[in-house]
Amino acid sequence: MKFTTELPRPSDDALAHSQKLQHKIRDAIHENNGAISFRRYMEMALYQQGLGYYVAGARKIGKSGDFMTAPESSPLFSQCLASQCQQVLAQLKEGDILELGAGSGLMAAHILLELEKQSSLPVHYYILDVSPELKQRQQETIEKLAPHLLVRVSWLDKLPHSFTGVILGNEVLDAMPVDVFTLHKDQCFEHQVIWQEGELLEQLNPAPADLMDAVANLNLADMESPYTTEINQNLAGWFAALSACLSQGVVLLIDYGYTASEYYHPARNKGTLICHFQHHVNEVPLYYPGLQDITANVDFTAVANCADKAGFRVSGFTSQSAFLAGNQLEKFFIRALEESPEKQYELAQQVRLLSLPSEMGERFKVIALNKECVLGLEGFSVIDQRHRL
Repeated sequence: MKFTTELPRPSDDALAHSQKLQHKIRDAIHENNGAISFRRYMEMALYQQGLGYYVAGARKIGKSGDFMTAPESSPLFSQCLASQCQQVLAQLKEGDILELGAGSGLMAAHILLELEKQSSLPVHYYILDVSPELKQRQQETIEKLAPHLLVRVSWLDKLPHSFTGVILGNEVLDAMPVDVFTLHKDQCFEHQVIWQEGELLEQLNPAPADLMDAVANLNLADMESPYTTEINQNLAGWFAALSACLSQGVVLLIDYGYTASEYYHPARNKGTLICHFQHHVNEVPLYYPGLQDITANVDFTAVANCADKAGFRVSGFTSQSAFLAGNQLEKFFIRALEESPEKQYELAQQVRLLSLPSEMGERFKVIALNKECVLGLEGFSVIDQRHRL
């Protein structure tokens, strides 16, 4: 992944697609007295029907897309996650798996194949995804890698009314639209998006009351100004919906982020918002709307607090490295090595990517939430850092 301020030029078709979305955003700006919040802009850039980044047809994940995820990097990740699912499903006796935002479908395929080896297949593996293109790609992936297990997979358009089992979300939270704000001389300013002279521009205006109240709860008064950062105001509603869906079981969320004390740190005075376009990382979210990913790091303290208020119990929090170690990463590595000794270097590189602190190992965190289900999860047996939340 390359950090840059100069992005590759998209194709003419891609630019035309982005222009259509820009016109939609322009219309929304005009309908809202000349400005929309950055959160509204991010929502449209990512999810506008037929045009947003996550719902349009462009390939996003993998070497030919804009970024790589852990399941794309190595099947070892999904095998470890399957091991954690097996522990939960064994206790529940009758439980299914629900994956939120299943990407290319690789994680689903590898989890199902590993659970089959462990004689722990659920009756149903549900996938909830907003992208029609990704749904098709997921089906193709599973049909290619595990055709005999495709009968167990069902795609959903919304959360089920009553679900028992394991809910999985890998890199789901970072894709939620966020508010961006700047604190300056005891004032709070909201970042907004305007349309001026044929282009999208960012401007600062005094924050509305709801944003000011949310920011006040962060206790950032001592930060040296100007201090710019983000806040996710969608978490409370999202966890309320998730709690209404889950009758009994465990939610496992894996994402990059920090605890609140690390997220809202004096040294992190420009926030965490980043964009991905053709494996180039940049900080220009108004460029090429609909063509590039826009994400913010996750505040796991806020996640824990919102989940708790929604009726969940936080049952584990740790680094990805520790989570994988607790779920037998070494065993899966040795097994893969025995099956394909010629891939020794490749497998070792995969383990390094997943677990080294300088790679995904510490940057990505795993949080577990349970409801009507109490058990010591193996993924948090090596290190459990709930005290840091």
